[in-house]
Amino acid sequence: MDQSQAEIFTQILSERRSVRIFDESTPYDEDAVKRSLHAATLAPNSSNMQLWEFYRVKNPQIKAQLADYCMGQKAAKTARELILVVARRDLWRKRKDANLAQIRKVYKGRTDKAAKRAEAYYSSLIPKFYVKDYTGLFSLGKRIFAWSVGLFRPMLREVGDVNARISVHKSAGLAAMTLMYALKSEGLDSCPMEGFDSKRVKKLLKLPAGAEINMIIACGPGKPEGIYSERFRVPDEEVIFTID
Repeated sequence: MDQSQAEIFTQILSERRSVRIFDESTPYDEDAVKRSLHAATLAPNSSNMQLWEFYRVKNPQIKAQLADYCMGQKAAKTARELILVVARRDLWRKRKDANLAQIRKVYKGRTDKAAKRAEAYYSSLIPKFYVKDYTGLFSLGKRIFAWSVGLFRPMLREVGDVNARISVHKSAGLAAMTLMYALKSEGLDSCPMEGFDSKRVKKLLKLPAGAEINMIIACGPGKPEGIYSERFRVPDEEVIFTID
């Protein structure tokens, strides 16, 4: 009997582990990484802004230098590829325009409330949230406005400059997780890494000034010894709560 979608997903979920030692010689399907990266672009993200980029590092010399900047972690040194998941808040205008064009295409010829609300969301609300606030005054004004409105009705409170940055990194994190599940579905292992010298990495790869590295993912065929121990998680009752 064929496995159900839930069974397949549960299997992938259970088999995905952070592998810290990769097989450096076994051939692997490099197109599987390409397919997994495409899958990552389908990840859920805030307002469909897609403020992320993925940098696939295959060049041996650059990869070796990058591994040094990842503090010499074994996962980075033995990985067949290193993938940078990069948050790009600075691209918000470009992504906003792309979404606005799509909205206008979807609602072409319509002037009802739904069409006007959808267009206003990207033409007016999105700029107010994502625009960079260098002085902090605009963020302060938005927080005061949110507090004032919140006295009378439910209101989004996380409207400051730092909240926009957090939102972009949340979306990048969702894309990274999607990427790792996709890699596992292709028979490849991965290891997400946050320990790296972001300044040197950005310089090495000539990343734009506005780019922020969310994480670096090592990938390739893993070795059994790359999983250091049995999986440990705290009991469900410590993290899952039901409000009846």
